[in-house]
Amino acid sequence: MSSSSHYFIAIPLPELLREQLSNWQDELRTKVSYKQWPHKQDLHITLKFLGAVADNKLDALQKELKRVEHINGFSTFAGQLGTFGNYQQPRVLWAGVEPSSDLLHLYELVESCAANAGFQIERRPYRPHITLAKKWANDSIVESIEVIKQKFSEKQVLYVGEIALYEIHPTRNPKYNAISRYRLRGGG
Repeated sequence: MSSSSHYFIAIPLPELLREQLSNWQDELRTKVSYKQWPHKQDLHITLKFLGAVADNKLDALQKELKRVEHINGFSTFAGQLGTFGNYQQPRVLWAGVEPSSDLLHLYELVESCAANAGFQIERRPYRPHITLAKKWANDSIVESIEVIKQKFSEKQVLYVGEIALYEIHPTRNPKYNAISRYRLRGGG
């Protein structure tokens, strides 16, 4: 691990949900124009983006993250297409994640772990989501974003039983590699 590597902490998705969302991506590619469509294996729910991290800080973070192993796994819902950015040409297309009290508790614990390891606390409100596409390509679209959102509204139960610390490899596909995992109690 090198200090030039970038990292983030996230909830990995179960295979069935990744498969459903990958199918959504395949269908959405025919309706909207984006430059980047994450690989199916890269789909996740970000808890904290870290950026470049020195090895000593990474070691401290990995020790701190063991605290999440003392909280119980939980269920929430994922699905329901949404967007960030301009209404007509949104910069990010995503599947929403219900911000349940359990998920918000996990997020706050991860923030606390990161702060104890020397990272800045995120000041923006937490908006849990799974990025399906990003960077609008300025091409014409087949249907309006609002019509598309209505078609992709199915939600799935998502069991959260672990989190992972990922290293980003920008030139690979998939780009993300879990370097450590932390199982929640009852997380299987």
